[in-house]
Amino acid sequence: MRNPLSSPPGKSIVLTLGLLCSGAVFSGAQAQAVPAQSAPAALPASQFKAPKIDWSKELRVISGVSVAPGGDLVFIGSDARIHRTDADGNERWNYAAGDLGRAYPVITPQGGVIAASYDDSVYALDPAGKLLWKIRLDGDIFATPALRPDGSVIVATAGGTVHALSAEGKTLWTLKAGAPVFSSPAIARDGTIYLGTQGSQFLALTPDGKLKWSFRAGSLVFSSPAIDAAGNLYFGSSDRKLYSLDPAGGLRWTRQTGLFVNASPIVTSKGLVVVGSYDGRVYAVRADGQDAWTYVAGAPVTAPAAELSDGTVVVPDLGGTLHAIGTAGQPLWQLGTGKKMDLGVTVSDAGTLYFVTEGGRLNALKGQRPLAVGPWTTFHAQPSAVGRAPSPQELEAATQSRQRAASAVLAALTPLAPVATAPAPAPTAPVPTAPTAQVPPANSAPSQPASPQPAPPALPQPIPVLTPQQQAIVAAGVARAENGQIYLPLSSSAGALGLAVSSVTPRTANVLVDGSLLPVTVRVFNNVPFVPLAALAGLPTTAARLDLSPAPAVTLTRAGQDITFPISLVQLVPLRQKPEFPGVLKK
Repeated sequence: MRNPLSSPPGKSIVLTLGLLCSGAVFSGAQAQAVPAQSAPAALPASQFKAPKIDWSKELRVISGVSVAPGGDLVFIGSDARIHRTDADGNERWNYAAGDLGRAYPVITPQGGVIAASYDDSVYALDPAGKLLWKIRLDGDIFATPALRPDGSVIVATAGGTVHALSAEGKTLWTLKAGAPVFSSPAIARDGTIYLGTQGSQFLALTPDGKLKWSFRAGSLVFSSPAIDAAGNLYFGSSDRKLYSLDPAGGLRWTRQTGLFVNASPIVTSKGLVVVGSYDGRVYAVRADGQDAWTYVAGAPVTAPAAELSDGTVVVPDLGGTLHAIGTAGQPLWQLGTGKKMDLGVTVSDAGTLYFVTEGGRLNALKGQRPLAVGPWTTFHAQPSAVGRAPSPQELEAATQSRQRAASAVLAALTPLAPVATAPAPAPTAPVPTAPTAQVPPANSAPSQPASPQPAPPALPQPIPVLTPQQQAIVAAGVARAENGQIYLPLSSSAGALGLAVSSVTPRTANVLVDGSLLPVTVRVFNNVPFVPLAALAGLPTTAARLDLSPAPAVTLTRAGQDITFPISLVQLVPLRQKPEFPGVLKK
């Protein structure tokens, strides 16, 4: 059954209900009720110039885009076909569905595809595009299905029914929700199924299809829920509120916005709940309900956000701008496309960011960070749109995969140019030497002065540019930053990490790590050997973190112990702030 509000296949689609599959939905009545005073202020100034689009292809994409293992892309086109392309948008195969579809295709761990369309049907395809099974249900399917660990699928329809289908496409159970469902189901680690309805109800179902509890919101629930690490739930409603419930259905808090919240929230790796509102703002709320930051987008936000591995939040708006928002809510860059965007961005583990503009054009920004690792850092939890809170094992696997990708991206990343072109002021005071307590023993310090020594090979991890205020804070310190590299005193940093140092030369030193001697590069400053932070961060079971507030400092962690070194700046390289995975330096 085709939705009466959709256009015929092959034509430009304008749904009055907007992006149903991701909760980015508003009715015509709501759109007419937008008060003039709710219009946000002008866009804030960006810190960096927007990255350039690497490629843009007219692929007539109408659904959300999902990423398969290996980086292939899967989506539904306005030709009513399910398409699979490689990471560069080159088609591998397509399969004719019975109608259009806006729901994200779900990718199984084996690379198969579960897709739903407006012909009331769910399609299961193998990785090569061959039909495995098809089942017709009781209404249009706007909500993205959710995949359970055993391969069974949860599907909710506009007919008001929730269906559980086996991995072979057989009906396991059904439950009447009492109203149409446009909210995509989300599955918690304990198997509980959560979704919202057009009857203003938010439902919790047991794994075997029994109603566990229900909660009444103030209006319709188009928004798809997000689940944090503690099992708490977050969703928006057309009553202009973001809701948080505990796993038992108790109300934890609400956050009022200026207009309806039909976008789907995410939960960042730091536990912030991030969601856009039709009032043109993006809200970041802490787990306790307190505001972390609010960002002015300048146009209604109906699509879900995504968090990159450095903490950057990327979200599009209906005005045609893609926004990159820093960890403190500051604008990093804004990419204007001139075309409406109501689908969330998709991020591959290779660090490519994909977004769709009105008319179905698929765009790619390469060399970005991979997705942050967390319970719900993108729509429907993962780039594969499985809609299930990941297990600890799945989180660990994602961490390993994205850490490798982040390392590769960092090595090849082209720095963003800052918007402000004035060069950073040179320090007026001489660079202090390390404190006496930090000087290595005489028998390990090299006798050669620093000036005749050639610089070690350049490392690919320059530090971010700092503001003049941050530069002013740093008058002295024990860490050094020179030519874009961070260096720590060898003896004190190794000693703080419980590592023994031997065989120090003007260029190298051996560090005893877990019974093995590992060579590290050394640089001599004022007769004191320093080691690149990149070398220490690369040691086994060692993590490094670069903090820029309240004062620039490096923190090393090993065996649960932290040691912090303030940074003395010598030369700055204009790069964006990039906290990264453990073992991967910030850039």
